Amino acid sequence: MPGPGWYPDPWAPGAWRWWDGRVWTGHVQAAARAPRLPAWLSPPVLVGAVLVVPMLAVALVAEPLATLLPLPSFLVLLAVFVWFDRLEPEPRAERIHAVLWGATITIAVAGFGNGLAAIIGGPAFATVLVAPVTEEVMKGLGILYAVRRRTIDSVTDGVVYAGWIGAGFALVENVEYFVFASAEGALVPVLIARGVLSPFAHPLFTVWIGIAVGRAVVRGRNPAAAALPGLALAILLHGLWNLATVVATGGGVGWALVLAAGFVGLFSGTAIVLVAGRLRGRDEFARAVPAVAARYGLTPEEVLVFSDWRRTLALRRSLPTRARPAFDARHAAIARLVAWQRRPGPPDPVGEARLVASLWEARGRT
Repeated sequence: MPGPGWYPDPWAPGAWRWWDGRVWTGHVQAAARAPRLPAWLSPPVLVGAVLVVPMLAVALVAEPLATLLPLPSFLVLLAVFVWFDRLEPEPRAERIHAVLWGATITIAVAGFGNGLAAIIGGPAFATVLVAPVTEEVMKGLGILYAVRRRTIDSVTDGVVYAGWIGAGFALVENVEYFVFASAEGALVPVLIARGVLSPFAHPLFTVWIGIAVGRAVVRGRNPAAAALPGLALAILLHGLWNLATVVATGGGVGWALVLAAGFVGLFSGTAIVLVAGRLRGRDEFARAVPAVAARYGLTPEEVLVFSDWRRTLALRRSLPTRARPAFDARHAAIARLVAWQRRPGPPDPVGEARLVASLWEARGRT
């Protein structure tokens, strides 16, 4: 007989039963209702797209070069966070949704709030005091929305979703800056400042929210409440960054250089912390695979491949491009089961069965 774990119920498609080594118990119906929208869309993103896409279309017609110039830095950001996500590859639809959250609803709401603040208190007031709040709150809501969609179950997940949301936001915001700068004949300095010197600014503000949310999910705490300290830090760093730009624009180059040097150190330190955390998570995952193999019925091949990171990468590289999404799906399913084993709190057989179902579904794609 198989070892203890969840197994498909042959008499009830979509259902699962728990085998404790002696008897079958714990019947669970894990089939989910089909979504009304594609997985890469959601009602907030759809509303934001209705508001933002026409603006981008007008910009593309009026200033095609300025509209396309943000793409290289955006692609660099995506590449960095795809590397970060290699530990537990997220579904492609969820990556697209996160980017679209930053590029649509966050842009729409923050743009309205910042524009209103500029009318009431002036551009500096809006830039330094209001923009950091509206933008980081909306990006933070995107991370919490990913929790609602059950896609965040580790600190690394919080970081990568923060990175994708921040990258999407920065892409569209840079389009706005570049189009206006091109119209005013100041495209080159703005391109250097935003596209070359500070492409990681938005993601690195928001990762602190992602870290706080990811830690809350791992510890079984309320992610919305736990996000507040990370949100406060993101707003503070964002506000100081914007203050540096305002001071530099006003002629205070010396102060701006001091703040810029501080931010270089801060960003470097943040990057070191994130990379160290990613490497630590990779090693912890590899060590945990054999421990969960019996409970979830992992095959000897899966244990061999996923308990050695170099072997995992080597096998993935050897696969044809069209086979890699299925491999990533199986990798992600096992990583979520590993994270589930560490989950505090009372048992949740329905949630566990859902994760087991995702592993069987991923196996069926290979």
